[in-house]
Amino acid sequence: MAFSVEIARSEQQLRAACHVRSLSYGHHLPELRKTFNEPDALDHHPDALVLLATDRATGQPVGTARLCTSAYEQLPIARSICLPDHLQGRVLAEITRLAVPPESPDPTIKLALMKASYLCCLSLQVRWMVIGARSAGLVRGYKRLGFENLFPDSPPVPLAHAGGLPHHVLAFDVTAAERIWHGMLHPLYDWMVGTFHPDIQLFPRGRRHAEVAALPSASVPSVATHATH
Repeated sequence: MAFSVEIARSEQQLRAACHVRSLSYGHHLPELRKTFNEPDALDHHPDALVLLATDRATGQPVGTARLCTSAYEQLPIARSICLPDHLQGRVLAEITRLAVPPESPDPTIKLALMKASYLCCLSLQVRWMVIGARSAGLVRGYKRLGFENLFPDSPPVPLAHAGGLPHHVLAFDVTAAERIWHGMLHPLYDWMVGTFHPDIQLFPRGRRHAEVAALPSASVPSVATHATH
């Protein structure tokens, strides 16, 4: 890909993500341009991850999304709606602030951010992903990925953490996604599941090798050791 996707780990990266939010949301809602240009409290919350897509040629930010989980606190969206019974008592994740610059010509940026969000959810043992969508076009896009409308017979609901704007609320079964995509011969199955994208880096490069190398030799069990017991 012409860009990379990683978790924002510095204030500089977080502000780059906010710049993309400001351009994207401010394009349609000018009153949000200034607000979204600064990090908010949720950006620094331990349950939140901010994803940042960066153009590899220019170093410019070209996309972002924020993933919050309910591992320790309820999701922001749960403060505005009562989630259905089948979502109660599970570890959930919510995607917010999904954005690309309005002039962006690359449709794979949003798709890569969704794949990164999906991979993050798998690694965090999230069962369901929840999202709010303002427009019918966004709803159709999420449904093509496998999201389902949680309240199909209800009008959009205002979300407090989204400026009180009305949203359709959709959910996605993370743990069943691969089976569902495969069963329906989804055109994105190979891209989402069967393709390794080295430019989607959710962990620091070389971190795992460095951690293993730093372990005392006695701490690293061998296959032969287990085979003798």
